[in-house]
Amino acid sequence: MEDELITRARDGDPDAWRDLYESLTGRLLVWLESRPSGDVLTAPDDLVAETWLVAARSIADFEGDRDAFAGWLFGIARNHVRAARRRTLRRATAPVEPATLATVIPLRPPTEPGFAEEVSGADWTRRALLSLPAREREVLTCTEVAGLSNQQTAIALGMTPTAVRVARHRGLSRLRRTLPVAGLTAPR
Repeated sequence: MEDELITRARDGDPDAWRDLYESLTGRLLVWLESRPSGDVLTAPDDLVAETWLVAARSIADFEGDRDAFAGWLFGIARNHVRAARRRTLRRATAPVEPATLATVIPLRPPTEPGFAEEVSGADWTRRALLSLPAREREVLTCTEVAGLSNQQTAIALGMTPTAVRVARHRGLSRLRRTLPVAGLTAPR
């Protein structure tokens, strides 16, 4: 079922686009920062911009409500990350390993108070997520990091909502069991 905001966005209403953009861009950026593209030349901000351009061009083909739109938008972003990875493999431009890139995302200028704690927490989260199988890592990144619902995550990752719930449950259970054993403790 389509809602009024999506209809207005489809009709080209700039206020509707602004509302969608403001409600989803922060979560989309956080999610993309947690999914390194493997290409040092492709910043998460660039992927966000490309994602919104595709959404604007393709809104006429979209059917659904705001939740479905969020999942659709994250699915577009996921496709851009995959394309960036393929480009990287073809061009071989990455001077460092993609896994290394996952640990290097400055969140604030290092001079701001609390920077060390924030980086420590972000690094711990990345290491914890990297300990999971890819499917569980993707689901937890969507649900726990980006704050997507199970339905939105299902659309974004091309899974069923049931598969999302199962992968989320398994991932959280695995983290509860393995993090203390692996020596990963949450930052203070």
